[in-house]
Amino acid sequence: MGTRRYTIPPRFGLKDDSDDRWEKFKGEIGRLSAGALPTTQYKVIYLGRHGQGYREYWSRLDGDGKLVWGPDPELSQLGMEQANDAHRAWEQELRYKMPLPEKMYSSPMRRAIRTHRLTFQGLGEQGLKTTIVENIREKNGVSTCDKRRSRPEIQKDFPEYLFEDGFPEEDETWDPEIRETPEEVDGRATKVLDMIFENDKEQFISITSHHAFICAFLRVCGHRAWDLPTGGA
Repeated sequence: MGTRRYTIPPRFGLKDDSDDRWEKFKGEIGRLSAGALPTTQYKVIYLGRHGQGYREYWSRLDGDGKLVWGPDPELSQLGMEQANDAHRAWEQELRYKMPLPEKMYSSPMRRAIRTHRLTFQGLGEQGLKTTIVENIREKNGVSTCDKRRSRPEIQKDFPEYLFEDGFPEEDETWDPEIRETPEEVDGRATKVLDMIFENDKEQFISITSHHAFICAFLRVCGHRAWDLPTGGA
């Protein structure tokens, strides 16, 4: 297990360091939206990667007799610290009126949901619930850490979370012999984008997910590549 502690960049990477930076940012998004054609929408999507989990890369096993990493491993101690770092980063920027997510989504994997919960606990609008979406999961297949648990098991551990309509009771897509291709993950990311722009009136949206999905999401958006470390945002 790695021990490197990732540091979220100041202001989540926003170059403007003035005290009214987020008010100016939100004003610019509002200006773009006001001048947009009826067929155009502007949204700000915050992407967060889960903290480090107990896992063994590319392992077909569920554990080694000491650690259990499959299916669907928990956060390690470092992973929980990374999620708490993200929480503190949000607290810092909220002092300068950084817009909080109005709609939140998470991968169904335990390490992602746990990261999301630790990151946003006590923040945001009271009663705002996060929706678990199957297509936001990690690159799928072969590695047991990427096999998810059943819907009832997830719901038992995270009762405050919602599930998207049609969320399968069991993991129907994980294959012990076949690993998803980057093109297939791109297809899932495209479906998530379509879901957001077709259904969500909210402008500021959060997605807590995984390395391969976030890379795919950036690709299909035409964004430059960005290798987000565990715990990154």
